[in-house]
Amino acid sequence: MNTLTVADRPLVLIHGWGMHGGVWSSLRKSLRLASMGVDLPGYGNSSSITPYTLDGLAEAVLAQCPVQMDVCGWSLGGLVAQRMAQMEPGRIGRLVLVGSTPCFTLRDDWACAIPVATLTQFSAELEQAYEVTLKRFLALQVRGDAAARETQAALREQLFARGRPDAGVLHEGLQLLLNTDLRAQAGNLKQATLLVHGQRDQLVPLCAAQWMAQALPDAQLRVIADAAHAPFLSHTTLFVDMLHEFLGISEFGEIYGAG
Repeated sequence: MNTLTVADRPLVLIHGWGMHGGVWSSLRKSLRLASMGVDLPGYGNSSSITPYTLDGLAEAVLAQCPVQMDVCGWSLGGLVAQRMAQMEPGRIGRLVLVGSTPCFTLRDDWACAIPVATLTQFSAELEQAYEVTLKRFLALQVRGDAAARETQAALREQLFARGRPDAGVLHEGLQLLLNTDLRAQAGNLKQATLLVHGQRDQLVPLCAAQWMAQALPDAQLRVIADAAHAPFLSHTTLFVDMLHEFLGISEFGEIYGAG
């Protein structure tokens, strides 16, 4: 097994919709490697961008990052991580995709997803009940998890810890989840990829990760049986063990960067 030191590629952690880089804080305390938790545009300490596109998000994150890196993306962050790896393959060594998918919503030829109406309803309800809608989305992410109460509490604690994201940014992010379909580009992801998925995930069905495990040239899937959409929070120790094993970590490094 190769030894990783602080001189090697750091791990860039990309959060999901409605959150910010601080959601990785408890995880980072357990990592034996250099890491940084970035804020996507419009979240936390990061300014928004116009137009709010997946390419724009990927470019904004790349601009914050070292020349060489490994990348871990969760949920919406998984879409950003996939796009980063396609745009700058020479900069990204390995990928970790958590609760991730190439396409969040149902299509005629894609059943591994949630109905369009689920996300459009969240978008509509943001106008009338901003905070309640965000908390309902958190509840969807932990539904079915064996540690649902504790995981939801951890997400709620972080939700507004870096301020309240603008409703316009949240709407734009939901549009990305509604409209993005990266299936056709999956074969272009040449990086070694670890897919970590909760078997009880009700936001991104497990079959999406199973599809990616077959479609990506160099991917392995690890399923956590009693986890839902945020296994890095609900099953931190197991998740960290999977991450260290995949990255070949055998020696302490330093934790640095934002978050």
